[in-house]
Amino acid sequence: MAPLRFALALACVALIGAPRHASAVPATGCGSSLAASIPNRPVGAPTASDLMRAATSLAGSQRDSVIVEAVLGGNVPQFLRRLVPVTLEGTTRDDRDVRITICVTPDYLAVGDDTDFVRTPVGLPAALRIAGALDFMLPTPRMVDAIYAAASVRLPPRPMEPTAAMTSTRYFVEHNAEVDRQRTASGQPLGALTAGHKKDVVLSRRLAKAHGKVAIYGWHRPNGRPIQPLSTVHGAQYADYSHGIRLVAATAQVNGVPRPLAEVLADPDLAGIVSGEGPIERPDRLVAALGD
Repeated sequence: MAPLRFALALACVALIGAPRHASAVPATGCGSSLAASIPNRPVGAPTASDLMRAATSLAGSQRDSVIVEAVLGGNVPQFLRRLVPVTLEGTTRDDRDVRITICVTPDYLAVGDDTDFVRTPVGLPAALRIAGALDFMLPTPRMVDAIYAAASVRLPPRPMEPTAAMTSTRYFVEHNAEVDRQRTASGQPLGALTAGHKKDVVLSRRLAKAHGKVAIYGWHRPNGRPIQPLSTVHGAQYADYSHGIRLVAATAQVNGVPRPLAEVLADPDLAGIVSGEGPIERPDRLVAALGD
């Protein structure tokens, strides 16, 4: 498959408006319309178990193509379509209090249905294709921290043996099963905001210079500190079992008023509340020269 290519334009503006607080809030602004671009799951769609068996011998962009096709075809669990609001609070440069609510999937991207699903890491090109087609975005590291702080289910990381098999479909399935055991033991219902069990593929201004790379961050320990600091070491196509794709709706609320999240990220007066790196212009145009 030919590599996907995107352009990145990021503004070099100083960070402002660091947030004071993050919390989950009543779901008044995360209605079903924000996930309406996810097609209905077709009758007779393959189960996640069937898809993973078919992808056992696949890796990299070939496996990503299978996952992208499944997701864009609607083979996504129902619980992931019920978005959860997370609110970040901060102040503008002129000391105005601001509450920005983002709407996020309650768990990481998965294929299948509510009874048989597998969380599916993918490389950055595939993640961007899915997010763009379904009217979502990827989170910033600051959003990842806020999601963890607001989560009602915080699962301790479960690292697996760091071998060459880390990127294999088998590892994906085995780690997914371990996460399911943890989540079930929590006693919380499917669809509760869940965090801590994966590293996030994130938006970062570092990608302006890290051509052909992916930015990852997170995997929070119970003390709230992430195992993975923000990193652009891996190539854009890279994905291992520890990665997850958290989707964030393209519409946010600023003090209760709907506004495109891309505009919020580019706004010098608001960006510091949702991005620890300052304003990000045109986040929809990630990333220069994605390749193998």
